[in-house]
Amino acid sequence: MTEKKQPAALTPAPRSRARMLELVFPKDTNYHGTAFGGWVLALMDKAGSVAAVRHARGSVVTARSDAVDFHLPIRVGDAVALDARVIRVGRSSMTVQVDVYREDMASGEQQLATSGLFVYVALDENGRPRPVEPLLVGDDQDAADADSGGRP
Repeated sequence: MTEKKQPAALTPAPRSRARMLELVFPKDTNYHGTAFGGWVLALMDKAGSVAAVRHARGSVVTARSDAVDFHLPIRVGDAVALDARVIRVGRSSMTVQVDVYREDMASGEQQLATSGLFVYVALDENGRPRPVEPLLVGDDQDAADADSGGRP
């Protein structure tokens, strides 16, 4: 007789964080075989908005992208791993640090390729800015990131 497995307990999504993984295809690259900067920025905005929506628990809009640094090229065949986390909260705005890692799929090696800050504003049902809850600092790294604005 086989035992019935119990369904896994529901685990809430991280409140102020989001992670994504994408593959780089030729359509996402320029004639050098490296990812278009605009394509990477769009992925960063998407990951950042997910972190902001989770924190705000509702609709947000992008208000600003800032300090985006392209450190290494991302090539066809690489995986792109994005890590977005809310690092600062104002009355209705949230600053999200987004780091983009290029990953060699065969070795699993990751390198920081791009990083940047994005600001989102929470909206109410009428499209007006609304207050958001303060950032809950969960560990020492979160506290250091909040104090430094996410920059080393």
